[in-house]
Amino acid sequence: MTHGELPVLPGSPKIIPGPEKAMLKLSYGVHVVGSRSERGDLNAMLADWVMQVSFKPRLVCVAIENDARTLRFIRETGAFSVSLLHEKGGDQIARRVVMPSESKKIKGRPDEMQDLVYNKLDGMSYGIHDNGCPVLDEALGWFTCDLRETFAAGDHTLVIGEVTDGDVVREGEMLIERELGWEYAG
Repeated sequence: MTHGELPVLPGSPKIIPGPEKAMLKLSYGVHVVGSRSERGDLNAMLADWVMQVSFKPRLVCVAIENDARTLRFIRETGAFSVSLLHEKGGDQIARRVVMPSESKKIKGRPDEMQDLVYNKLDGMSYGIHDNGCPVLDEALGWFTCDLRETFAAGDHTLVIGEVTDGDVVREGEMLIERELGWEYAG
């Protein structure tokens, strides 16, 4: 699996022939999921697997790795945000938030670095929504959600959220992973 100039991401499967090749042809938008812990720690995570699943009520589903800090925070507070990355400049944001916040998730890190936690929001322009989660100022648009349900789904958890607020911030189109030269499927 290739990720442009990035190392292979934790949990990324190896490409094998067959249905995986076909699944790599699926298109995904590039989003940043914002969350906060009960203590008020903020987090940002890159997410491709985001989709609307209901009109009434307005529900979205986000697939999040089972051991992700974001999933832990969403379960603690019951809230999250989704910022849709813009086709212009969204790639720079994606590169800043793609790697895990918790150093222990990155294979090969020395023992003395295992406890490091990176604040991926450092140096980024963002606001804090009333639900306590970060919303990126440079996004195409954003929405916030209250957690409704979670479902185990293999190495990911499906997080169903009810949309509570949102807006379009800039004109243009959403960044899709194919434009980055990255893949997160297969």
